[in-house]
Amino acid sequence: MIRLDASAANALERIAAMNAPSIADLTPRAARLQFDAGYGASQLKQEDVAHTAEDNWGGLRVRIWRGHGAEPNCRALLYLHGGGWVIGGIGSHEDICQRIANRAGAVVVSPEYRLAPETPFPGAIGDCVTVLSHLRRNAAALDVDPARIAVGGDSAGGNLAAVLALLARDGEAPDIAAQLLIYPNTDQAQNSESFQRFGEGCGLTAREMAWFRGHYLRTEADRHDWRAAPLNVASLNGVAPAAVILAGHDVLYSEGAAYAARLTDEGRAAVRCWPGQIHGFLSMSALIPEAVEAAHWLCDTWLDIAP
Repeated sequence: MIRLDASAANALERIAAMNAPSIADLTPRAARLQFDAGYGASQLKQEDVAHTAEDNWGGLRVRIWRGHGAEPNCRALLYLHGGGWVIGGIGSHEDICQRIANRAGAVVVSPEYRLAPETPFPGAIGDCVTVLSHLRRNAAALDVDPARIAVGGDSAGGNLAAVLALLARDGEAPDIAAQLLIYPNTDQAQNSESFQRFGEGCGLTAREMAWFRGHYLRTEADRHDWRAAPLNVASLNGVAPAAVILAGHDVLYSEGAAYAARLTDEGRAAVRCWPGQIHGFLSMSALIPEAVEAAHWLCDTWLDIAP
């Protein structure tokens, strides 16, 4: 078995030393407060970008970053933050968005989609379609190329991005040029090999994933709906090309790898695993240098699969 990278082991030790309660023992409100108070300590100083703006699109707050080197009519990314559909927001993932904007010479847009349990499945999906539609309609005003819009996200955000890509293929959302998936949640069974191997001791736990699912999904039937579990979709043929990042010591590794394999077999995908890394490592740039390496790989691969 491949060992944890030293950086990941150090990050886990620091997290354990904080002695914070598991989010599975908290209310959603308390979990959000705890997460918001702590994420900044694990992230590098935010990068400077060429321009930052905020707006309201369809009743949803969005933040827009234009990276250094972004030319007129540049590519754009709709980035959907992780957090199990319950926690997280624009601020918690701003470092990733800024890094992508600069490295790719792109415009990156991130929305505050509504969170569960106040807005359960499939509410967040509708919000993401709304923002993607606004981005496509207003591409000229934003000085981006409507034919080079991608969707992306990490964890639950990767789940939403994968679903958006499928909706776009089926004509139920605007066309996209690529999908960038970072350790995506693609299944709701929560019984895979990685749930057995990494359900404790590697950051995100199996118990916490059950807590997230319990707040996001309304019924047992939702667990099998491909819009909640895109691994269940009948076919991935015709979906936008994908760049996929996986972490080897991640409770979500097995389902992410299974989805990446299907993307490769049924479409086009570039996949890279950091075998010694943990879930959420791209959001820990101050503790895990591999976070920057992975973000740069994602951007470079995006430019390759969707020039």
